[in-house]
Amino acid sequence: MSEETRPLLVDRTPFPEGLDERLRAQLTFLVEVDRLKTVLRQSPLAAADRRENDAEHSWHLAMMVTVLAEYADEPIDVGHTVRLVLLHDLVEIHAGDTPLYDDAGAVDQAEREAAAADELFGLLPADQTRLLRAHWDEFEARRTPEARFAKAMDRLQPLLLNWLARGGTWRTPGVTAADVRARKAVIGDASTPLWEAARRLIDEGEARGWSRPAP
Repeated sequence: MSEETRPLLVDRTPFPEGLDERLRAQLTFLVEVDRLKTVLRQSPLAAADRRENDAEHSWHLAMMVTVLAEYADEPIDVGHTVRLVLLHDLVEIHAGDTPLYDDAGAVDQAEREAAAADELFGLLPADQTRLLRAHWDEFEARRTPEARFAKAMDRLQPLLLNWLARGGTWRTPGVTAADVRARKAVIGDASTPLWEAARRLIDEGEARGWSRPAP
């Protein structure tokens, strides 16, 4: 569905006439991304008996970047990395969440998310459309130290939640501890010490029976 036909949240209570058009577009986008709070992920919360939503996940990544930046293997711009993690999952407003171990969903994930990026960022003024889309593309490509560290946080955060849940999505049918290691290995592309810590948690989780051993 295109942005011309998909109803916007602001359509329910339109802004008054006379607002500056640039500001109107920006506020329309900011209202629309409130939908991120409704996109549920598979990860269980550590502090409550429910699943995490995408907005909570993105906030947690921003906090992790702020706290863990010292462990990056390459110097990173913390502010820019925070922007990347805050933007990275906005496309799931329209594309939906694709769980890490959902191989079938991953087949068309890139196509769905790219179309969603065009639609969502296209609500903004043209200069900000280009800027935010460039940031999103940077995260996806992982060609910069900031993007690699942002991706590492995206893999580390649910690992922490699954540890607290004594398995969580590690118990997904068909998933083994070897699968978890393989999917989390990108942490090592950005931070050697954080990958060493992550592997220790995965190994210990396997030893405790929270994930399946490789056949």
